[in-house]
Amino acid sequence: MKSPSSLASDGTPVNGLMPVDAVADLIRAGACLSLAGRKEALDALPAGRWIGGTSPYFMTAEGGRIVTGQEVFVTDLGAIGDVSIGIYGADELEQISGEAPDQGFALAVIPAGSRCHAEFAKNAATYPMAFMRPTVGWISGYDLGEPGASAWVYDGRSGAAFADRVVVAHVAFGDDADALIEIVNIFAPEGEDVIRFDETGFTPRWCTVNGERRRFADYVMARGRQAGDLPLVGDFAGAHVNASLKSIDAAAGTVELYAPVFPGVDYAFAAPVGDYAGSFREALSTRSFDGAAWSCNCILNFLFGKLEGVAIGGLAGPVTFGEIAYQLLNQTMVVVRKA
Repeated sequence: MKSPSSLASDGTPVNGLMPVDAVADLIRAGACLSLAGRKEALDALPAGRWIGGTSPYFMTAEGGRIVTGQEVFVTDLGAIGDVSIGIYGADELEQISGEAPDQGFALAVIPAGSRCHAEFAKNAATYPMAFMRPTVGWISGYDLGEPGASAWVYDGRSGAAFADRVVVAHVAFGDDADALIEIVNIFAPEGEDVIRFDETGFTPRWCTVNGERRRFADYVMARGRQAGDLPLVGDFAGAHVNASLKSIDAAAGTVELYAPVFPGVDYAFAAPVGDYAGSFREALSTRSFDGAAWSCNCILNFLFGKLEGVAIGGLAGPVTFGEIAYQLLNQTMVVVRKA
């Protein structure tokens, strides 16, 4: 059932930051929404037809922002199509794409660091209809300045918060439109080395570099890449998919990534990017955003690119601890549009 549409003053569907009280009014009026904000803001909302996840970081038309608990980012899903909401455990994630509409998309929110996060990252590409019925979405996060903070997702029907479930809004178009997924990746492989891994995982210990077996942590240190600002870029049949560095323990010889690496894929470190904001503006200037409905961008771009207060163009949306476009991505911008 399509919910009442919540429209901005110019008649367009709401897709931006709003005060908590105004969001609560929309929910009570029956609007079907995708929400993002601090936990205290989402905890204050009434039950209704919404899904949500935690993040204090956002991109807006005016630039990147870190919000307080008084604002929530709102996307009006009811203005896009007919919406049904579901919730899934780690052993049920293949149902997300399997139950998605033939024309439309699934919008999923997954808590960072959860079992669901790891399961989806490793196996999403193998789920039924994964590339025929698109899943987009984001990995919820937390304020990096708050020690001990956790990521949460919300099933707004009950208002319950979960640390290890996936909430999904299946959005079905009522016409012949299709969902087009735009992946904006400003990184390209440097072309110096070819790196391969033997196993799927977030913590690769060994790799081959140009055919030579090496401990991955040693290679990262030797290349001076331990800062983590430049991701690994994998070649997936010509598509560039990033796996970003989370941490490195040189003494233990371990590296932790934000997304898994896969065997049979050629990886390379990304070439340096001198101007994050300029690179995004250039990439976005060549794309059409007609019918754009939702977007997100990565926390690593926000931090390393110093995007707080800096506008890059494109759509507004949450800044995330991972992006979803069919599978888990890092250091990218994802946009879904109706076309």
